[in-house]
Amino acid sequence: MANNYENASLHLGVLISGSGSNLQALIDAIESKELQNVAIALVVSNRAGAQGLQRALRHKIPTIYLPWNEPQESEAKLVALLRLFQVDLIVLAGWMRILSAGFLAQFPRRVINLHPALLPDDGTGSHYITSDGTTIPVFRGLHAIRQALESGVTITGSTVHYVTAEVDAGPVICREEVKIESGDTEESLHERIKRVEHRLIVEAVRRLRSEFA
Repeated sequence: MANNYENASLHLGVLISGSGSNLQALIDAIESKELQNVAIALVVSNRAGAQGLQRALRHKIPTIYLPWNEPQESEAKLVALLRLFQVDLIVLAGWMRILSAGFLAQFPRRVINLHPALLPDDGTGSHYITSDGTTIPVFRGLHAIRQALESGVTITGSTVHYVTAEVDAGPVICREEVKIESGDTEESLHERIKRVEHRLIVEAVRRLRSEFA
C-alpha cells in the first residue's frame, strides 16, 4: 500500500483522466520513502476506464469514479469527497476537466497541475526565455505539445504550477526543459515530456510538503 496515512503530514488527492503514470510516480516515491510523511488519501477519475484507477486499486488506495456530466453538480460532489478524505493538496495528474473559480476558491493554493510546456514564473505572459536565452511562445491548453512542434521551437518542457481560474496561468512551482529532436512526433515528444513530469511532480510535492507539516 502506497500510504502510511495516520503518520503522514500531507494527504494528497490525485485527480486523473487517463493512464495515471504520474500517479504511479507519486506512489513509487512514497513507497520507496523518497517522499516521506506523504500519503495519497484519494484518487478520483472522471473516466470509468482510466488505467490510473487500476494502478490505485493495486496499491489499496481509496479510488472513486466521478462522472463529469454536469460540472457544477460534479464539482460539489468532488468538494465533498476531498473534505471527507481530509485532502490537503489536490494534484491534477492528467485531469482533463477545467475546475471553476468557485471550486478553486475553496482550496486556495492547494491545487497543482502538470502542464506539458514551459510557463513563466508567475504563470502569466505570452513568452518564456529558455536557459540558452531563446525567447519562445508560451503554449497553453490541451494541445501545447502540438503547438510547440508546429511553431518550430527547439525547446519545450514541463511545468508544475498552482491552478488558478485562468487556464495554465498560475505561479510556477518547478519546471524542466525538454529538447525537441529532429523528426519528433507529438507522441514521441510527449513520451519524453512524461519522463520529466514523473520527476517534477515528485519534486513539487516535496517542496510543498513543509507547508503542511
